[in-house]
Amino acid sequence: MNNYFLGPGVEFDLESIWDFIARDDVNAADRWLSKLYDAFELIARSPGIGHTRRDLTVHSVLFWPVDAYLIIYRVQVDLVEVVAVTQGSRDIPSFLRRQHS
Repeated sequence: MNNYFLGPGVEFDLESIWDFIARDDVNAADRWLSKLYDAFELIARSPGIGHTRRDLTVHSVLFWPVDAYLIIYRVQVDLVEVVAVTQGSRDIPSFLRRQHS
């Protein structure tokens, strides 16, 4: 498997991350987005690298940390859907409830 797509709302997640970091350093914001896109590609090549968190959600998603951020994704038949990207220190259950409501 080598394909992924960004689910609804992920573009907003990425823009929010970029905006927050760019307040201090635009180049750092660009590097962060590049790092996240590299992680999307890694996940698409090896979708089993993530881990489940039944303590955080009952949804069939996997989590992959990238420093302070979490990529939340699901594996579909022949591709990976990136469901969300968020800071790992957030209240993840509440965040996911908002994402799925």
